[in-house]
Amino acid sequence: MKEIVAVDIGGTHARFAIAQVDQGRVVTLGEATTLKCADHASLQLAWEAFASVIDRPLPRAAGIAVACPIKGDILKLTNNPWVIQPAWLPVKLGVDELILVNDFGAVAHAVAQVGADSLQHICGPDVPLPEEGVTTVVGPGTGLGSAYVVRRKNGYFVCETEGGHIDFSPLDPLEDRILTVLRRRYRRVSVERVVSGPGLLNLYEAIAEMGELSVKARDDKALWTMALEGSDPVAAAALERFCLSLGTVAGDLALAQGGSAVVIAGGLGLRLAKHLPSSGFAERFVAKGRFEGMMAEMPVKLITYPQPGLLGAAAAFAEAYR
Repeated sequence: MKEIVAVDIGGTHARFAIAQVDQGRVVTLGEATTLKCADHASLQLAWEAFASVIDRPLPRAAGIAVACPIKGDILKLTNNPWVIQPAWLPVKLGVDELILVNDFGAVAHAVAQVGADSLQHICGPDVPLPEEGVTTVVGPGTGLGSAYVVRRKNGYFVCETEGGHIDFSPLDPLEDRILTVLRRRYRRVSVERVVSGPGLLNLYEAIAEMGELSVKARDDKALWTMALEGSDPVAAAALERFCLSLGTVAGDLALAQGGSAVVIAGGLGLRLAKHLPSSGFAERFVAKGRFEGMMAEMPVKLITYPQPGLLGAAAAFAEAYR
């Protein structure tokens, strides 16, 4: 049994917890401490602040999830002033063993390790995730994250992808018109321009423009609240389109990756937990022409674990040092 520090670094917050890992699995994950990145000038200073909060020496091992690609000598996070130099982390943090993983890669590691009680059924057959094969993981948040988990008898591995940047593909006349509106804003319209936190605003404004409706500029947070409450008809229409497109892209990714199951995650996943099952998500997910029968046999779940990034950071370490 090894004790490690699990860290999940986003644009606004950094979360820390003490975890215990053994033989490639996370055994326990302690209570999370959440720190505002803007209150600390660097990861090292936030790390030291966490040590002060729990008032004990930190383990000399860490699994760290970071909201950016894990490539190059310097990692720069979006909406976060920290600059992370991986080569210097062992010295700055005082660790002997370290793994860095992309934040959505960490979510995929969490999917591989959570139990059935942390997976809510959305559509398809209500069966457990397969013990062997590919599980596609897709999640709307600030962007659209995508990864997949390949399970084998002797374990699993995670592959991070940039599936959120595939082209947005309209499937009906209304979406043809939405694409026309969005093409005036963006040189190329990716799925992330529609299926993400900011994507809802794009849909909202496009639908309003098509109907020549006057709407006030909204921030993402207020718009999502109105859409989920159904208090604004244009916002509600945008949310329905959002769910349709999420179903389309989740099915596309599963088909492209050879998936036999899908898990919805991301920062907006839990907010959609009650809405997705009654939306047009399932219809769009299976709408793959000659492959409709195969798609209908795939279970689609939503991960409900409260801190999947932290769990995944610990799981990535456990898998790397098993």
